Amino acid sequence: MPPATAPVLILTGPTGSGKSDWAMQLAQQWPVEIISVDSAQVFRRMDIGTAKPGPSARAAVTHHLLDILDPVQAYSAGQFAQDAAALISQIRDRGNIPLLVGGTMLYLKALRQGIAQLPRAAPAIRESIDAQAALRGWPAMHAKLLLLDPQAAQKIHPNDAQRIQRALEVCQVTGRTLSELQQHGTVALQGQAPIWALVPEPRAVLHQRLAARFNQMMEQGFLEEVRALHKRGDLTAVHASMRAVGYRQLWQYCEGKCTLAAAVEAGVAATRQLAKRQLTWLRGDRSIRIVDPCVPGAFESWSLEVGVALSGFIRRSGPVVE
Repeated sequence: MPPATAPVLILTGPTGSGKSDWAMQLAQQWPVEIISVDSAQVFRRMDIGTAKPGPSARAAVTHHLLDILDPVQAYSAGQFAQDAAALISQIRDRGNIPLLVGGTMLYLKALRQGIAQLPRAAPAIRESIDAQAALRGWPAMHAKLLLLDPQAAQKIHPNDAQRIQRALEVCQVTGRTLSELQQHGTVALQGQAPIWALVPEPRAVLHQRLAARFNQMMEQGFLEEVRALHKRGDLTAVHASMRAVGYRQLWQYCEGKCTLAAAVEAGVAATRQLAKRQLTWLRGDRSIRIVDPCVPGAFESWSLEVGVALSGFIRRSGPVVE
């Protein structure tokens, strides 16, 4: 059996790059448990649009941090770091290998580099901020943040409602700036963890994949999934879950604010923009090993690298059985 000090493996990359498929293949070779690094997959009843692993995958390999919250609830990078650190310890205690898989880069940063202990969400303050934004617009709220916390504001786009809201909320709840609190972060992941990123080249290949995947999601019932969430009555466009790529655009259609064709087009465009942001983040971290999954034999080469990282550990001798 592997020792309790099993190394932590990380497989990331832009949306649609094939991370989940590679993780499942690796699970046929090594006793891994998968920890999802995805800010949308934590929500229940958000399956199609998040490309959440299906029942067969979850029956074959243990997955964590899926379906842990109702879409009306909030989740943060700090909470993820705490949850992931606890899971890593538990997985190691079971003699298995923790494999983190996903593309929410802020979550990975929180886990690898540490994050400040920030206050929990304050619903009343968030409602107040949202009300002000409805009257003045988010660029005006960004201007307000620029006065209160210039360092944070410079890192946030004037239309990034979620991050502006959180930074203003922290200021009101604590009386201190987000930038000040982030200078005293705590590291959740102890030691180094090998990290790989799947990056299809050229960029056009990834764009084609993303468009095809979005259209496939629509065929699988993505619109019906969003309609069901819209009909609940307790969710709004300002909830973090409904700001997820694809959900935000189809929500606009359910609200009667655009045509379905326009919503789909906007959803594909937003997915590409997300991938671009993820790629920018990945290229800024030299510790990440970039792998092109489109190159013949790419998975086999990667699995050999994993084998080196897991030298001395026991491979699986047969099919995964849970």
